[in-house]
Amino acid sequence: MRVLAVTHGPSVGPGVFADAVADGGHDLAEWPVQLGEKPPEGEDAVIVFGGAMHPDEDERHGWLKTELRWLEGLLDQGTPLLGVCLGSQLVARAAGAEVFRSSESEVGWFPVERTPAAADDPVAGALPERFDAFEWHHYTHTLPAGAVELARSRVCTQAFRLGNAWGVQFHPEVRAEQVEAWVGEDPEDVSDADAFLAAMRARIEDWNELGRRLCRAFLAVV
Repeated sequence: MRVLAVTHGPSVGPGVFADAVADGGHDLAEWPVQLGEKPPEGEDAVIVFGGAMHPDEDERHGWLKTELRWLEGLLDQGTPLLGVCLGSQLVARAAGAEVFRSSESEVGWFPVERTPAAADDPVAGALPERFDAFEWHHYTHTLPAGAVELARSRVCTQAFRLGNAWGVQFHPEVRAEQVEAWVGEDPEDVSDADAFLAAMRARIEDWNELGRRLCRAFLAVV
């Protein structure tokens, strides 16, 4: 099976999702969409990852409109699709949802709870009923028409499904070295970098196993 990873910068790649793809014997291609190249064709599944930009910055990042039109096509075709953080916001926007700045930013570890609908979902069912998720976002979105909310935090929707498309607001893919890079890129988002990184390192091994499990569940659906 061919899996396409859509990335929006050098430090926001597939992370531990690449492990799950490789362990399943699948091929992983990467499309750095911000470079303006055309996307590969013939992928069986697509995973859209995060980025430092926001989902409504069309004027600042001209390629966003191209990506949104492409995502609209994937949704119309029913291509299996998983969005992560910015990726989730873009999938939601491509499906007609409103994206906007959240009432509160979530940067770090935050409690997330599955909704009852997640119990029977083949992807979100891989998540615990309650867990602390690693987050790094300032935006959120409404639910697209016809979508089902699968998890939420006190602040916003954390997971949803629309047909063959899923979105998660948290970062199940992230490796420790990626978080370290993000702290260097956006130090103003973290009040105490040393404490933030120490907390991350204490939790990251278990978090990475959850991320691999979630990705395997998505690949099994495909």
